[in-house]
Amino acid sequence: MPIQEAPLDASIHEKIAWARDCFEQRGDRLLDDQRLADLLNRLREAISDSRRTMVASGIADECRQCEHHEGGSCCGAGLENRYSGALLLINLLLGVKLPSKRTDPSNCHFLGDEGCRLLARHVICVNYICRKITDRIDPERIAPLREAEGRELDILFLLNEHIKKILRE
Repeated sequence: MPIQEAPLDASIHEKIAWARDCFEQRGDRLLDDQRLADLLNRLREAISDSRRTMVASGIADECRQCEHHEGGSCCGAGLENRYSGALLLINLLLGVKLPSKRTDPSNCHFLGDEGCRLLARHVICVNYICRKITDRIDPERIAPLREAEGRELDILFLLNEHIKKILRE
């Protein structure tokens, strides 16, 4: 029987509940799908590559300094509303524990003390680099990150589509 995804305009709590219910009902079936398992493994590798590249470029240090010394955060409250139930389900399939409440009311629901609690993130969360960073970091150091992010997002798209196909069955 097909599973209808939570609407994009549902609250983050409704989307989390949908993802958890779906994982409970269909998680074994999803994880038994060989294509899905392969895509999850490829996504883990791509995320790891993106994060390593972000550190190597110096962007991670810039973001950390801004957060800790300037009080900035690109992860403001409301950003979580962009997340779909399917993207949250992907995080559950990756072994992420979805938080029931936010750490800070002024930040995204998924921002924890050590950064984003999610592995699979929305495209805006993967791609966004503020002007302060683009002014400080040489574009040649940013280019490899953009390539790594592109691979991550390509795999995430394929995974998202494959999950939706399985859930329609």
